[in-house]
Amino acid sequence: MRLWVCIALLSVVLCVSADRPRIVEKIVNAGKFARDAVGGARDMFRAYKDMREANYKGADKYFHARGNYDAARRGPGGAWAAKVISDAREGWQSRVSGRGAEDTRLDQEANRWGRRGGDPNRYRPKGLPSKY
Repeated sequence: MRLWVCIALLSVVLCVSADRPRIVEKIVNAGKFARDAVGGARDMFRAYKDMREANYKGADKYFHARGNYDAARRGPGGAWAAKVISDAREGWQSRVSGRGAEDTRLDQEANRWGRRGGDPNRYRPKGLPSKY
């Protein structure tokens, strides 16, 4: 009986590690992309919540960079989510809030910096509590 259990487990291990058909690989990659995108959206939301909670003057760019950095570290799906969310927010903000093109440009620079793996602390203002 133990021999058959060992053979069955070995067969499963060998089948799992064997080359998968291309369609299966694409499905697995699509699932990973979607999982990373959802996680990236959560990272962006967490950075937004922290920014609102901190309510610290001059910290906007830091939280932009941090949200994008955290999301992009998840992989291509997270980086995609960060870009979509950042672009949508900046597009809305530039039309509605009236902050101006310069503020939008600087926010987008911080977004790109974070997505490319740059240290968000580059934008961290002095005196921002270490909690963030």
